[in-house]
Amino acid sequence: MLLARTDAAKDIEILVLRHQLAVLHRKTPRPRMSWGDRAFIAALVRRLPRHRRIGLFATPATILRWHRRLVARHWTTHHRQPGRPTIPAGLRTLAVRLATENPT
Repeated sequence: MLLARTDAAKDIEILVLRHQLAVLHRKTPRPRMSWGDRAFIAALVRRLPRHRRIGLFATPATILRWHRRLVARHWTTHHRQPGRPTIPAGLRTLAVRLATENPT
């Protein structure tokens, strides 16, 4: 079975498995994957044949979930105060001075 696979597919699978081991060996009680971990695994898993993706952290549903979260985080609007933004104090004093010096 190993002879039927290409060298590139074997190398990619080894890289994905090594990265998963690195995540699991972290000293936290429940290791969490960072954004870099997710991007690395998602990029490599895409290069693997479909039948070799079984049993990995990054199933197609997992990668789609990561993508949905990324898009949702990117497109959320920042809450701003309603109304016109405040004018800096220096600009306000300059406008008042110009108005008093030039009444017309």
